[in-house]
Amino acid sequence: MKRSDLPYLDDLRAFEATARKGSVRAAADELALTHAAVSRRLSRLSEAIGVQLFRKAGRGLVLTPAGESLRDACRRSFDDLLRTITLIRNSENNRDRAVVLSCERSVAMRWLIPRLSRFEDTHPDVTVHLSVGGGPIDGQGGGAFLALRRLDFALDDRWVVQPLFPERVGPVMIKDMRASFDAGDYVALVTKTRPGAWDQWLASHADAPRPRERRAMDHHFLMVEAACAGLGVGLSPLVVATDDVDGNRLVAPFGFSSDGSGYGLVHRAGVALSPDAQLLADWIRSEGKALVS
Repeated sequence: MKRSDLPYLDDLRAFEATARKGSVRAAADELALTHAAVSRRLSRLSEAIGVQLFRKAGRGLVLTPAGESLRDACRRSFDDLLRTITLIRNSENNRDRAVVLSCERSVAMRWLIPRLSRFEDTHPDVTVHLSVGGGPIDGQGGGAFLALRRLDFALDDRWVVQPLFPERVGPVMIKDMRASFDAGDYVALVTKTRPGAWDQWLASHADAPRPRERRAMDHHFLMVEAACAGLGVGLSPLVVATDDVDGNRLVAPFGFSSDGSGYGLVHRAGVALSPDAQLLADWIRSEGKALVS
């Protein structure tokens, strides 16, 4: 397939918005288009690819397996475009030596952001632009670019990795759910990004009670919030749940054990980090020490 055979970008935008919003009408509102215009773009995209992307479910739409694959690809591509455009704008405008930090959503929301004010208090002259996203890094990235990632994907020689802390996971729940957990009468909360996490953990913890049901969440930060609300037991990375465990919102009866992966700071090879980026990198490493042992 040639690049000239790719579908129109407007059609892909209409598809991604519909998949994210769950309806053509909501996508039309977001894109400032008519319902009919979005429908035409979806039909044209489905025809161009040659597969059905949605199926009707009651009064709504549900993605087909092909649609789910395309949705994920669109999200990654649009995230990459946004990061690249942000980097270009920052470079062109020279925004006060701003450091661009790309960080996975759940880690950003539940670990980085609650701590970032400490860095800003210590270094008030350093501007940090936080870009939320995960997975492979395709941005241009210069000396003022850092990415915090769980290293579960391959990196080519354009990038350098500074290891931070291992990924350690364990079941977390509110204290009142402990008895139900011990009896095996609990809902196991899992994320769609790691659907096999519970199977892997249970395989290495033969003495752990098995769940009666499983429920999937889109992201780890949603899963931990659901666990805090008493909706089930989440199998959470320590980095995502550490503040809730330390604050006694959640208990972790089995602790947290390594799953073999880890987190790292990634930056462009052959390009020296700017002084401000180096300050931020050193601070992140310091904050991450609490997650090592």
